[in-house]
Amino acid sequence: MYLKFYGLDEKPFSETPDPRYLFLSPPHREALAQLQYCAEERKGFVVLTGEIGTGKTTLLNTLYRRLDPKTAVAFIVNSRLPFDGLLDCILDGLGVAKREDSLARRLIVLQTFLTERERAGQNTVLIIDEAQSLSPMTLEQIRLLSNFETTRRKLLQILLVGQPELEAKLNLPQLRQLRQRLGLRCRIRPLTVTEAGQYIRSRLRVAGSRDLGVFTEAAVARMASYSRGVPRVLNILGDHCLLFGYAEQRRRVERGLVEQAIEYLEASARARRGWTIPGLGALRRLPRLVGSAVVLAGAAVSHGLVVR
Repeated sequence: MYLKFYGLDEKPFSETPDPRYLFLSPPHREALAQLQYCAEERKGFVVLTGEIGTGKTTLLNTLYRRLDPKTAVAFIVNSRLPFDGLLDCILDGLGVAKREDSLARRLIVLQTFLTERERAGQNTVLIIDEAQSLSPMTLEQIRLLSNFETTRRKLLQILLVGQPELEAKLNLPQLRQLRQRLGLRCRIRPLTVTEAGQYIRSRLRVAGSRDLGVFTEAAVARMASYSRGVPRVLNILGDHCLLFGYAEQRRRVERGLVEQAIEYLEASARARRGWTIPGLGALRRLPRLVGSAVVLAGAAVSHGLVVR
């Protein structure tokens, strides 16, 4: 809706984990290098943690693209499954067609698959996202998968990725054997104010913008403060700022416009909790163009802010 007005080819603040939009802040760059090294050098267990919305899944999608094409990867996103269900997902992800009824037989099938790949000089990687939701019992069973090895190397590289709660769970006494197997722990932090500005300009550039100064320095500082440097929140706020700017025909997003977008988001959040119509005060003040209310309503629906 606002693409032509701002000279964009596509929406710069989409929330999908598109590797093209990965912004490599120093922690992200270091984490990606460590993950790739451990996966390729077969270091066994690796743990990556970060707060909600800091870009972990985008980082994993980028890692997937960078791995050797011959590397078999099972990418698990439903971490609430019991171990039996996870094992089925692992076999599906690796393309293992043969199925057995018993858990023991399925583990034998997996071990045979991994051994054959090792003999062919091919690597196999298991990535479990949202791993903080795994139960201690399931984590212990996953640890046992690391017992698939030769005298020289591991047959399966395991990446556990999740929120900081994962670190607390791994420190439980019953998981001490798993802690001993960890080859590396890395963590990505939120962006600084400077990095937030670089992040916004980077996304504008990828989206085709020829004007990277759409957001003023004061606007970026306020966005960084409100989002606390979390990329997902920056995306939601940035998208609303462009919608509001389009509604008021402003070529520059200044701090005042950011404040209005924040007020609207906060009102919408309160509405979701209180089951009322969201952001009426903000809506009354913001639209100055015919049809701009429709623009803002569309933004609310796209981000799930309207109570139905």
